[in-house]
Amino acid sequence: MSGPSADHLAERRLRVGRLLTEAGLDGLVVTTLVNVRFLSGFTGSNGALVLRADGTGVFLTDGRYRDQAVTEVPDLEHVIDRDLIGQAATRIEGSWGVESHTLSVDAHTELTGQTAAHVVPAGRLVEAAREVKDDTEVAALRSACAISVEALTGLLDGPLVGRSEREVARDLEWRMLQLGAEAIAFETILAAGEHTAVPHHHPTDRVLRSGDLLKVDFGARVDGYHADCTRTVVLGSADDWQREVHAAVREAQSLGVGALREDAGVAQVDALVREALRDSGWLEYFTTGLGHGVGLQIHEDPFFAARHTGRLMRRTALTMEPGIYVPGRGGVRIEDTVLVTADEPDVLTDLTTELLEIA
Repeated sequence: MSGPSADHLAERRLRVGRLLTEAGLDGLVVTTLVNVRFLSGFTGSNGALVLRADGTGVFLTDGRYRDQAVTEVPDLEHVIDRDLIGQAATRIEGSWGVESHTLSVDAHTELTGQTAAHVVPAGRLVEAAREVKDDTEVAALRSACAISVEALTGLLDGPLVGRSEREVARDLEWRMLQLGAEAIAFETILAAGEHTAVPHHHPTDRVLRSGDLLKVDFGARVDGYHADCTRTVVLGSADDWQREVHAAVREAQSLGVGALREDAGVAQVDALVREALRDSGWLEYFTTGLGHGVGLQIHEDPFFAARHTGRLMRRTALTMEPGIYVPGRGGVRIEDTVLVTADEPDVLTDLTTELLEIA
């Protein structure tokens, strides 16, 4: 696969430009690196964008990335200089927004001290635009999820018992890389037995044993886009407690996935899943968030919460990941990456959620 086309990038800048116009702003100084990538295609570690409300702009980086910028950002004017903030300051006038949620106090002071422009907080304006994925983004997410599913399927063919958590986690990560991932999406969470009660457990030398729950939270990254998937299986034969907990999580997760439709209330989806866990008697052991947007970042807007007042939009990619975590005993999480549509949700991590008993 390759990155977004110039047309896709131009459309993204126009989309953000319309938001700027609605906010009464002449432009936005983009300094959050992931947002610079979204709007320009630049993948380096130092860059900024002076984006005007008409969708035109100037890309800024330092001399290390001169040649890379020619390839990745061919359709914008380039400014090569170590002082990105100072260079941005000379190119703005009127009323301009800044990414106040990430811009440092020092950088803000430098910017406002070198320009006559009226500088105001723009907040998470680009993040809002990133919630709806275009064709290039959906294709990258599909590829990342497909690689993830294939890698886990191969891993679960075994053998697993007798190997350490750390060894099995590295095995899964290597499988994703062999299948074409550019990197892993995040550090793999692989937990066995009592460790499954820890939502974000780091793999250890603990050896996998027959009778263990095995929780695997993992994903591949393709063209900058992240997959996120969790499955919990049993090594050997499941006991009644393991079956009960898994069934409760599976029912809640299925309800949640089914609710991920255009115009659904974010808070209402959250409440639906929590009610299912309450009905099964396990809500007190659900101690994490229900899910989040996923794309160029593994955690991005929107985030499920009771206080979220928004509604889901078509082509938003989210995770749905309820879990039950009983301290000292074990836990179960089932998670999928899902694309919101007008009709049936599109589950990108297409892997059974049934309780698997792995020999």
